[in-house]
Amino acid sequence: MSRIDTKFVAHRRQLPLLLEEAQRHGYMVQYTSSAVNAYDTTYFDTDDLEMYTLHHNRKLCRQKVRCRTYVESGISFLEIKNKSNKGRTRKIRIAVNDPSPQHLVESTSALDFVGENTPYSLPELQPSLRTRFDRITLVNPEKTERLTIDLNLRFDNPVSRQSDSLPRIIIIELKQDGHYTSTLRRILLDLRIKPFKISKYCIGTALTRPTAKINRFKRKIHLINKLSDTES
Repeated sequence: MSRIDTKFVAHRRQLPLLLEEAQRHGYMVQYTSSAVNAYDTTYFDTDDLEMYTLHHNRKLCRQKVRCRTYVESGISFLEIKNKSNKGRTRKIRIAVNDPSPQHLVESTSALDFVGENTPYSLPELQPSLRTRFDRITLVNPEKTERLTIDLNLRFDNPVSRQSDSLPRIIIIELKQDGHYTSTLRRILLDLRIKPFKISKYCIGTALTRPTAKINRFKRKIHLINKLSDTES
């Protein structure tokens, strides 16, 4: 689970053409129980949003702690995402029987996992954002790269009790083992879908937590709103 990620943002109306072009070049939808799979994720952070703030302040080496549930299967993982100063993402995770925050802080394996792999202890972290979305995953025949397409994005903040959503936006992520020529990247660029650095956790927090620092995200939010408001 070590990879280089490149993210893109597009209007949902471009999804059918993107899928058509990808299929024409041999890419296949990665099926599990269905072609579209629901994800339910809770992010954890400190009371003062230290992990969010490090990302906001452009800290190159950073982490995120989250518990993700694959809704159709009911399988959940406690995950730690590490971003290096070389732009590589490394994800480690352990399976958990119960994804609820109350259960996690009582789980020895969860406590050890967070304590051994982050500078935090699990009890000092609190649920800071819930994200839900549906995902389509494309893979090339060689299985050397994947493209995930997230749609129907919804954000619920357990601290502020505020919610928001991006129903017209899709977030696309190209996942590769390394930097090399990619047909999927060319397809995206041909569709005028350009790379766009975005974090669902950070954007969701900026949209739903009024006390969060958002100076460096204002332009991204403006561009997302502008794209969302274009004719559907």
